Amino acid sequence: MNLSAWSIRNPIPAVMLFVLLTLAGLLSFHAMKVQNFPDMDLPVVMVTAVLPGAAPGQLESDVARKIENAIATTQGLKHITTTLTDGSATIAAEYQLEKPVQEAVDDVRSAVSRVRSDLPADLRDPIVAKLELSAQPILAFAIASGRMDDEALSWFVDDTLTRRLLAVPGVGAVNRVGGVMREVRVALDPLKLQALGATAAEVSRQLRQVQIESAGGRADLGGAEQPVRTLATVQTAGELAALDIPLGDGRHIRLDQVATVRDTVAEQRTAALLDGQQVIGFEVSRSRGASEVEVGAGVQRALDQLLAERPDLQLTRTVDFVQIASDEYTSSMHLLYEGAILAVVVVWLFLRNWRATIVSAVALPLSIIPAFIGMHLLGFSINIITLLALSLVVGILVDDAIVEVENIVRHLRMGKSPYEAAMEAADEIGLAVIATTFSLIAVFLPTAFMSGIAGRFFKQFGWTAALAVFASLVVARLLTPMMAAYMLKPLAPQAHEPRWLATYMRASAWCLRHRILTIAGALLFFVGSIALIPLLPSGFIPADDNAQTQVNLELPPGSVLADTRAAVAQA
Repeated sequence: MNLSAWSIRNPIPAVMLFVLLTLAGLLSFHAMKVQNFPDMDLPVVMVTAVLPGAAPGQLESDVARKIENAIATTQGLKHITTTLTDGSATIAAEYQLEKPVQEAVDDVRSAVSRVRSDLPADLRDPIVAKLELSAQPILAFAIASGRMDDEALSWFVDDTLTRRLLAVPGVGAVNRVGGVMREVRVALDPLKLQALGATAAEVSRQLRQVQIESAGGRADLGGAEQPVRTLATVQTAGELAALDIPLGDGRHIRLDQVATVRDTVAEQRTAALLDGQQVIGFEVSRSRGASEVEVGAGVQRALDQLLAERPDLQLTRTVDFVQIASDEYTSSMHLLYEGAILAVVVVWLFLRNWRATIVSAVALPLSIIPAFIGMHLLGFSINIITLLALSLVVGILVDDAIVEVENIVRHLRMGKSPYEAAMEAADEIGLAVIATTFSLIAVFLPTAFMSGIAGRFFKQFGWTAALAVFASLVVARLLTPMMAAYMLKPLAPQAHEPRWLATYMRASAWCLRHRILTIAGALLFFVGSIALIPLLPSGFIPADDNAQTQVNLELPPGSVLADTRAAVAQA
């Protein structure tokens, strides 16, 4: 079926088709999320095992090695990396990229379950989870207050601020950095314990039974049902100091008789520094599939409202990937607009006919906008990869339309009417246009099936470019001939060829007369291009001179936070 001829004979259905495609494309564009990079799933599974008080050597022999041996039997495993710290072991299992992520998680969870009985009894249940790249922080702030100390401010971040930000759509997690935790410290006096005949084990056993609140069923009181609970909690350090401790010989003592009870803060294990000064900070991560720009705007509104309610708070933004994503989106869209305008200008310079230029230029928006439909259905987002694909093919999208219009103009110069010229020219060049378009698709689409990490990034690149190029074919075969048939005017035969065309024809004729020299020059140019490849820098992500510097320090076992801060300052 000759679609071009059908479109010329029935212009209304063709116009309505592209109106619907344009509306659907605009709705899809607004429905897609704006992100810095596309969301990716890498088959990396993290196993976290916590054994409080255990040394790294004990964790290696009793925990890590057994879990590693169990995971090593799973299919598709590439690498196992284990990190040991005091009381914690983190095992990262990396699988082949072709392995489904959920299958990798299930395999690791099953492997850990098989050896759970061989692990220490007091080991907490290992946590098995996949590596979430989207869980990386996109915003970080330092917070200060003139009315609250470090303990109160840390609790404010953990309670009030975290609940406010988690209510923002798209926020996945809020984590405090630095700060302190409240702690009621019980310091036993060995001499008093010895004098009273008590032991630290007896005191510890009684303290374990404090802060227990459990359900006890229900009871009928006065015809009404009431829940029954077991309460064994204390509210203040004073109540804990007055705790009654029964001894093995039947005597009872108070806790403050053998210990000093203080309401203080726990030993600080982490610290956040801003301009060399210790601060309290918090990081905001987005949930998978959320837009960084929308999440950033929602977080900013929530923080502005909080600052209006609490004027004593001061916030300093320390990390901002939202602005980076917004700037990349804005600059990429500007480049897309500039490329489209330059493409239209070049078309006008060669055609020198504003009607023909409009017919060709319409192919640009009507090829890009319908491509958003396929992108949305495939789950893509507006990110640096998809915008790169659209910016790259923006000049290619008018190729098919230009070929159609140029052939129609050639038939017009033969004295034919626009209707006849459009019918005959579109039918004459249809096969060539289809072959050219599918050749471009054959170039771009394989990038969507590349292997490795780069292939995960360029999956959206290949599909986006292929969808836009295919949409340009539909425009060239349906809309361009129909618009030319009803918009172009009859043209007089051209008296003489343009000067640039005459120069080109003379150069082409020389190449045809000297075929051996032409082939030798082309081969020499090709070989020279191949020889220059080793001189090009290699790498997936180019180095950025403005990138932030990350320093990794490894301190000897037993180092405290003060040692770490001193080493960081020296570095």
